[in-house]
Amino acid sequence: MRYASVSQVESPDSLVAHFGAERPLVLDSGIALSPFRIAYQTYGTLNAARSNAVLVCHALTGDQHAANVHPLTGKPGWWSTMVGPGKPIDTDRYFVICSNVVGGCLGTTGPSSINPATGHPWALDFPLVTIRDMVRAQAFLVDFLGIETLFCVAGGSMGGMQVLEWAASYPERVYSAMPIATAAIHSAQNIAFGEVGRQAIMADPDWRGGRYLEAGTRPSQGLAVARMGAHITYLSESALHRKFGRRLQDRSAPTFTFDADFQVESYLRHQGEAFVERFDANSYLYVTRAMDYFDVAGSHGGVLANAYRGSKTRFCVISFSSDWLFPTSDSRSIVHALNASGASVSFVEIQSDKGHDAFLLDEPELIATTGGFLRAAARARGI
Repeated sequence: MRYASVSQVESPDSLVAHFGAERPLVLDSGIALSPFRIAYQTYGTLNAARSNAVLVCHALTGDQHAANVHPLTGKPGWWSTMVGPGKPIDTDRYFVICSNVVGGCLGTTGPSSINPATGHPWALDFPLVTIRDMVRAQAFLVDFLGIETLFCVAGGSMGGMQVLEWAASYPERVYSAMPIATAAIHSAQNIAFGEVGRQAIMADPDWRGGRYLEAGTRPSQGLAVARMGAHITYLSESALHRKFGRRLQDRSAPTFTFDADFQVESYLRHQGEAFVERFDANSYLYVTRAMDYFDVAGSHGGVLANAYRGSKTRFCVISFSSDWLFPTSDSRSIVHALNASGASVSFVEIQSDKGHDAFLLDEPELIATTGGFLRAAARARGI
C-alpha cells in the first residue's frame, strides 16, 4: 500500500515552492512558520500580461492534483470535469494553479512533514492553521510565480471558503470569484461532524498521540471511519437510495452477522479503505479544525457585508438544491451580504439530487454556469 506520508510528503510528484527563514508565514495563532514549502500544479500557459491566472482551491480531502492523473490513486484529478482544454476553466485560455493547502499531506508543509528543529515529523507539534493561513500561503505562491492579480479564484466546499477569504483578504488581487457549495461560516452541525471524525481517529490505538509515523503505525481504522462518516454528508438521501437502496451485496439473503450485507455498507467501507491510502490522519485533524474556525464576518465586526464593502471583484455564487452539508441558505447569506456591500454578484441554485459532491461531478448546469461566467469575465478583462 502506498501511503501519502511515505511517498508524497517530502518528495511530491508536483512542483514545489520553498520559502526560507527570511520570509516566514505568520499564522493566525501568532506562530511564524519557517521554513515551509508549497506543493502545486499548473496547467495552461501564463500570458505575457500575466492576466489570465486562475487559482483553483481544493476541498477538505483534495490536493494539488486537480486535472492530472493522481500519483497515488492513478485516477483523474478531482476537478477534471471543470479544468482542461475546452472546459469551463479552459487551460487553452487560462493559466491554472492548484496548491496543496498548508496542513495538508501531499508536499505542502503539514503535520506529517519533518520538523527541522527535531528531525522528526511535526505531528501535533505543528501549529494549528486556519483558512486564512491557507490563503496567506497561497498568496506567497502567487507572488513566487510573479502574478499580481488573479483573473479568478474558484473552488467548492472548503475550497469555496478559501475563495471567500481571498476576496476578503486580497480584494485588489481577485478579479473574479466562484465560491461553490460553501458557506462564510462553519455551522454547529458541521463542527459536530468534524469532531466525530477527529474522535474516531484519536480513539484508534495506533494513533499513538499523533506520533504514529515515528512508531511505524497508522490509525487506519480510525481514519477510515472518519471518512465513512464524512462521506455520508457529501451525498443526499435520494442519491444514496438511487445508487444503493436496500440492495444486498453479493448475496441473496441477510447473513445475520455484522458483515457488509448491504451495498451501501460495502461502498462506505471501500471509501474508507481507499482514503487511508492517500491521506494522513493528522492532516485530517488539522484541516477539519481549520474549517471549524472559519468565520468571515467574525473578522469584520460580525457583519459579513463589511468583508466585501467596496470590492470590485465579480462574484458567481453557486449552490445545489440537495446539498444539506452546505445548504442553499448558506449561499443566499453570502449573496445578501455581497449585495449589501455593493459588490457585483450573480447566484445560481442548481437543481440536483447528488448532494454536496455535485460540485465534483459532471453537472451540465454547473458546466454551463461557470463557463458562461468566466467567458463574460474574460471578455471584460480583455483576455
